[in-house]
Order: sequence, then C-alpha cells, then structure tokens
Amino acid sequence: MKKKVLSILLTVAMTASLLAGCGSSGAAGGAAPAADSGAADAAAPAADDSAAPAASGDVQEITWMFWDDLNATEDLISKGYKETIDRFNKDYEGQYHCTPITTNLEEYYTKLNALVASGETPDVFIVSPGPNLTTYVEPGVAADLTPYLDADWKGTFSSDAVFAQQTYDGKIYAVPLNIAAACVFYNKEMFKEAGVEVPKTWDELIDACKKIKAAGHTPITISAGTAWCLSMLAGYLCDREGVDLKKIESGEESWNNTKTINAANKLIELSEYFQPTAAGDTNDVATAGLYNGEAAILIQGSWAIGQINGENPDFEQKCGVFQFPEIPGGNDPNRVIAKSDSLAMSATTKSPEAAIALMKYFTDDTAQKYTAEVGGKIPVTKVEYDASKAPAQLADVMDIFSNASSTFGFYNESLFSTEAGSTFDDNMVAIYLKEKTPEQAFDDLDKWYAANKK
Repeated sequence: MKKKVLSILLTVAMTASLLAGCGSSGAAGGAAPAADSGAADAAAPAADDSAAPAASGDVQEITWMFWDDLNATEDLISKGYKETIDRFNKDYEGQYHCTPITTNLEEYYTKLNALVASGETPDVFIVSPGPNLTTYVEPGVAADLTPYLDADWKGTFSSDAVFAQQTYDGKIYAVPLNIAAACVFYNKEMFKEAGVEVPKTWDELIDACKKIKAAGHTPITISAGTAWCLSMLAGYLCDREGVDLKKIESGEESWNNTKTINAANKLIELSEYFQPTAAGDTNDVATAGLYNGEAAILIQGSWAIGQINGENPDFEQKCGVFQFPEIPGGNDPNRVIAKSDSLAMSATTKSPEAAIALMKYFTDDTAQKYTAEVGGKIPVTKVEYDASKAPAQLADVMDIFSNASSTFGFYNESLFSTEAGSTFDDNMVAIYLKEKTPEQAFDDLDKWYAANKK
C-alpha cells in the first residue's frame, strides 16, 4: 500500500506547538547532547574511509560530519546515510567528492566544536535544531541556506512548516531530514507473559513494571547516566504534570514548583524499575537491553527503530511502540516529543555548490523512501513510500503522530541556551543518582537562571 506521510497533520501540529526563542522556534531536534562551548581542546575525529577515493584534477572536495561510524554501524538509518554518500560520490565522480568525518554520539558536538575552533568546520554537518543550532548560527558558523532553497527544491518538502525549527529571523539555516517521536518500545512477549496490557496512565505503567518484575524480568532499560536520555524522560514527566515551560523561561514561574517536584518524584519512583547498571550503561547498551530480551521496556525515540532492527532483525515482530502514558489531572496526554535530524552547511565552505548538491541527495526520493521503508523514520518530503515494506514499528509511531494534539521538544533543547539545557540535564541526573533532592535540584536551576538569563 502506498501512502504519503501525514504531512499536513504533522507539520501543522509541530508548527503550532514549537517553543519560541532565538529568533525561531526552539523545539528539540536530533537526539544529541547540547553543544559544548569548551570543546576546542578536544581531538579532531578521524575521517571515515568508507567513501571511494577522489579522482585527481579539479574535483571539489567536501567533508560531511556525522555521529556514527559508517563502517561499523548496524543502525539502518546510518547505513542509509552511507548509501547516500556513496551514491553522491559515484554520480559526481570527477566533479565532487565527499569524505565523511565520523565519531560517536556522546562526543559528536565536542569534536565538531574542536574543528570549528581550529578553522576546519566540516562543509556539511548534522545538527539539532533549537538552541543547539543557534550555537552555530549566531557566530556565523552555519550558512544561510535560504538563497539555495529554490522553488524546485523547497517544493519537494511536505510543507514550509518543516523548516520552522531551522528558521532564524526569516532565514533558513538547516535542512531537516526526517521526523521521529519520543515514545515507549516494549517486548510484546514479555508483556503477555507478565499478564499486562499497554499502559495508558501512570498508575498502569507502575503496575505493569511491578508485574514484569514479579515475572522475573527487568522492567525498564535506559541509559540513566546519559543526560539527554534521562532528560527525555524527565521532559515527558514534566509536560504530563502540566509544567508550563514558557512561563518558567519568561520568569513568570519558578523552576521549583509543585508540578516539577511531582515530576521529579515520579522519575525517582520509575527509576526503581531500571536495570541495575543504568547509571553506567551507554545508550547503545541500554537499547541492546531491549532487543536482546534483557528488559521489557525502552523509553526512547523512534529513531531507535533503525538500530533495533539493524542489530536484531528477528526482534521486529516482538517489538511494539506506545505513547508515553497520561498523568491524570495533568497536561494533555496526546502531546508528543518530536525530533528531527538536520543538515547545516559551513559558512566558510569553499565548495557551496558541492555541499548543496550533497544536501539535496539526502532529501531526494531515494533517500527519503529509504528513511521510511528501511529506517522507520518519517520523511519530510512529499515522497510516497510503500508502507508494507516499512518496519512494523513505524505503523505504531504513525498512529501516535496521527493522534497527537501537538508536539514539543526535548527540554534540554527547548530552553534559551545550550548551557541552560545542560544545566537541566545535569540536575535530572543528580536527582536520579540521589545526589540532590528534587527541591535542591530545582532551587539550583532557579539560581542558575538568576545568574545567567538576562
């Protein structure tokens, strides 16, 4: 069955709910840590040798930076990106050539900033929208792409609304590649064995965890020491409790209020069902805990579909996805954390034509069909894809989006700066590790805001 992505529904919902800031909407983008302003001392990442060597002569050489090893990865989205680079190099042989620069997710922004500081900014690099992108827009690192988005290219996107998170003062500084939702993955067989249904409320989630634990399984796998993973969960809890982030950002409300405290206490309550090694496990290890059958639940974004199915294809039919549960009496339970990977171009690139040509390859029909049919992410263009070929989990994600009343971003990428986001993240980790009480953590956030938000 052929189907177009829910372009109007998704883009309208996303646009209506984005948090204002930095001259553009500040909703979250890719699942990555905030940019590190102290990154200049980091060692630069190595170039990836997956691409064919460039031909001699007047070939325009460009680089593209990404947060995964294209040679070692089993992640299906990353494999698709490698295919795009290889296809670009083959089609433009003798004219353009792209060499990937790869690292890992945890170190990506530190190493990108080291290259920026040394005057070696990659020609094209992946970036998260919101304050993270602001880090590269304000000092003039990212190029204004508006002149390059002619009617033919821009017209292929599902609507102008997909650029809302990448637009600053009416100018577009990054091109989105896909849309994903933060959601809950679960092992259908473990749920059946434990006698639990998909939870729709907080109490049902806690009850499900109790029953799964009683059945001899670890209820939840999560990288609790990876700040953005815990921040994603904390953001959902805050939003479900009815926290008004705009009022906190404007100074109308304190961070330390009944709703944030309730959210933090629920984080502590749920953490009792995390795997024992959660504080030290990386995101990859935590995700493997689900597809290897070590735990029943993974709270993660739908971008994990490519990793799950790439690493363990047999797990696809056992894997379901549901929306983060409601907290009765709180905020709208149909609000969804939305996410996108985006590409920016260096303002100092010596080969803008080659860089733009590469970016167009990432948004052409071949790449965008792969995004849905193999990777399990939602395309950002009008491309039609075969839903029968797409990962089974994508249908669940589409249902979540189709019922979404609005979307919002990661808290760490929705605040006024990357430093504010990092401060929020660090305090959520401190709560989980019991280094601070919820009251102490949110008091510290208030103090940080008082000292740093002008």
